[in-house]
Amino acid sequence: MILAAAALGCIVFIPGLNTAEKSTGLTVHRGMGFMEIVGEMERGGAVKNRWQTILAGRIIPGFHNIRPGRYTIPPGMSNFSLLLYLRTHPQDEVRITIPEGLEQREIARLFASKLDMDSSAFMTAARARDFLDRNGIKGRSAEGYLFPGTYHFAWADTPEEAAEFLVRQFRSFYDDSLKAVAASKGLSETSLLTLASIVEAETPLDSEKPLVASVYLNRLKKNMRLQADPTVQYALGEEARLLYYKDLSVDSPYNTYRHAGLPPGPICNPGSASILAVLNPADTPYLYFVATGKGGHYFAETLAGHAANIGKYHASRSSR
Repeated sequence: MILAAAALGCIVFIPGLNTAEKSTGLTVHRGMGFMEIVGEMERGGAVKNRWQTILAGRIIPGFHNIRPGRYTIPPGMSNFSLLLYLRTHPQDEVRITIPEGLEQREIARLFASKLDMDSSAFMTAARARDFLDRNGIKGRSAEGYLFPGTYHFAWADTPEEAAEFLVRQFRSFYDDSLKAVAASKGLSETSLLTLASIVEAETPLDSEKPLVASVYLNRLKKNMRLQADPTVQYALGEEARLLYYKDLSVDSPYNTYRHAGLPPGPICNPGSASILAVLNPADTPYLYFVATGKGGHYFAETLAGHAANIGKYHASRSSR
């Protein structure tokens, strides 16, 4: 094959076929240079002579700039065809489901297991002030704004790109009509997401979420402390576990047993059902709820009723 290198003012001869006789894999990580990439191809058997490929990449403008990604290199390619393939091949995508209620650290670990990034880099991106300002987030991190769902990401997405994509999904969902409802209820974006995150953490049942939301909204109206166990769990900063009475005294603004009102920000990333439950809560007098031990909750208006429900919960557990 003959390539004209105009910039060099000469004709350069590069032999034709230079790839293996069968398909080979190549993984290009972020930050890898052209020489390193070609070295990986030679070690993996993708190219027979790396210097031919390096020369082709040097004399053809732009061909030495190869994007991060995972490639399957077809057999029997010329240097030109190989580099053109690497330059133009679509980025491979990864389908990822982000369940409702994950904390951003859990999302970071999920991305690290699926994409070409580590969890600490994602956490750094989600807390960077310029990222937050660019996306209109007033809090100290993107917690609460990483909208759950099933999406396709490029394997080579940067942490900033992945986080920004999830924030855009929330922005798309939280349209002007929902903003108007929130404003009519005196809920800022942060307070809405904070309350929705607590609802999300309290129950997986969409049918119960308007009831749970009504309890917390009723308590806020009466200036009662929320006393929400998930906020204590978040304050502890540990993996989910059974809480003890001593945990309820942890010194943190997220501990709603010690501090009145809402915590400083969301404690997880709520889905649409929890957000809508806060915007459209059930009309109830409830101020208390406790688990049934069977997946749902008992609700009560009075402390006496709540005590009776706690008794039913313990009876249910002891009968197992």
